[in-house]
Amino acid sequence: MKESDKIKVENEMNNENKRHEQQRSSNSEETSEEPIVQQHVKDYIDDLLPRHQGLFKELEEYAEAHGVPIIQREVTELIKVLVKTAGAKKILEIGTAIGYSAMIMAEAMETQGKIVTLERNEKMVELASENIRRGGFENRIQIIPGDALETLHFLPGGYDVIFMDGGKGHYHEMLDLAISLLKPGGLLISDNILYKGMVSSEELVKRRKRTIVHRMREYLEYITHHRELTTSIIPIGDGVALSYKKQS
Repeated sequence: MKESDKIKVENEMNNENKRHEQQRSSNSEETSEEPIVQQHVKDYIDDLLPRHQGLFKELEEYAEAHGVPIIQREVTELIKVLVKTAGAKKILEIGTAIGYSAMIMAEAMETQGKIVTLERNEKMVELASENIRRGGFENRIQIIPGDALETLHFLPGGYDVIFMDGGKGHYHEMLDLAISLLKPGGLLISDNILYKGMVSSEELVKRRKRTIVHRMREYLEYITHHRELTTSIIPIGDGVALSYKKQS
């Protein structure tokens, strides 16, 4: 091979390597997650909290292995406390996934409590149904398949707690329907509302995330100024909003 040809090949290889490196950098930018609290604080809290055993541990491992989003451990413990404190007997969940959070709430409720949970993904409905059966909660948790934006119109109201954990870009669209189904004195829990911290600064917003971040900001603005709600935003997990529906 001529020297000039060698140089040409080397240049092409270098250019190809640069393109791969740029692509890896771009992908890393898309998938990297910024903790909303300092990592050492999060790790400390995680070490303090009790570990689940049995089915809950199995579901946590399944979720991690298959990339299924479930509530983080510190949020799990918060929800247990909130459900118990509210004395909730009737809960609505928007976003079932594998049934993990529904069973967490069912276990925290009194034995006569009921949960209705909405899920549009058919595969998740099947998986959650099996998990709920295995957990012995099939008489207390009802899964309603379909799009929550449609299903919410047909549900009876009077819920003590509503847990909002569905599609983040649709929180705002579902909010007024959720408020109408929540009884006065009830609690609306919204998960993942700080979205990797991106809602706080444009500098943190990843590419292709701008629309969902904009919608989450609108949602936060709405619930913090809604005349029927008193809202607190807690920076744990990926951000949790607690909204109390005023009595009058």
